[in-house]
This record gives sequence, C-alpha cells and structure tokens, in this order.
Amino acid sequence: MTTVTAPQLATGHVGLNVSDLDRSVDFYRRALGFEQLAAGDAAERRWAFLGAGGKLVITLWEQSDGAFSTETPGLHHLSFQVEDIEQVRAVESVLRELSVRFVHDGVVAHGEGVSSGGIFFADPDGIRLEVYAPTGAESAPAPSGAAPTCGFF
Repeated sequence: MTTVTAPQLATGHVGLNVSDLDRSVDFYRRALGFEQLAAGDAAERRWAFLGAGGKLVITLWEQSDGAFSTETPGLHHLSFQVEDIEQVRAVESVLRELSVRFVHDGVVAHGEGVSSGGIFFADPDGIRLEVYAPTGAESAPAPSGAAPTCGFF
C-alpha cells in the first residue's frame, strides 16, 4: 500500500446551511463583523459569501428548513480565533446587545490550567459557535474541568 504525504493544508472557508439567509447574513455581519463579499438571490439558489478584509471565511446556503442538530454526525462547532482576550470580550459585548444566549456565563477557559479560552454561543439556526483567544483566560472558570470546554457544549 502506497502512503501519500499530505500537502500543507489550511482551512479555506466553511459552508453552512441556514434556514433564513437574510437573518443569518444580518447575524454574522452584526455579531462578528463580517462583510458580504457576494450573494445570489435566485429563487431556489440563495447564498452569501462573508469574509473579512476581502478574504472569504463563511459561505451561507439557504438549503435548510430545520435547526442545527447536535445528535447527528457533522459539524460540532465553528471556532473563530482573535488575538487577545480583550477582543473576545468586545465580541461578547456586541452579542449581549443582540440578546444572544451564551452557553456559559462569559469567558471560560478551554480547560483547567489552560490559558486559552473564549465565549460559546449559537447562531440563529442553533449552529454552535466559539470566539477565543490563545491566552488571557488563565483565571476564568473551566466548566468541563480537565476536558476541553469546546468539546462539551
């Protein structure tokens, strides 16, 4: 059996099925500051490309009539990294203004004794989201103990 050396891979963008494109575009623009890069509005083919600084980050496809399921295989959560914990808190403030429900009360650590941490919440379709920083959460609670917080919400 031949083994192939994997090329250096990086995530390009993430595509999400949504039930209401307009609502989702509004949420991702207001809550996370994405800009709309492109969109299609044909009757059965509605979509939007969202990004930052002209770089595509998320594609939204209006192809769902249900809610996000945590009980079926697929996406567990989508995580966004920012530079520092102050940026996490800035996003948290905007989300609170939008009355977004958080899984935990504010910033939490990724685990006991871990310096990385962030906030955990859901988009309008229930897709689980995280905004985190690699450092600065040392004194924050760790809701899952030694287990990764981002794995159990």
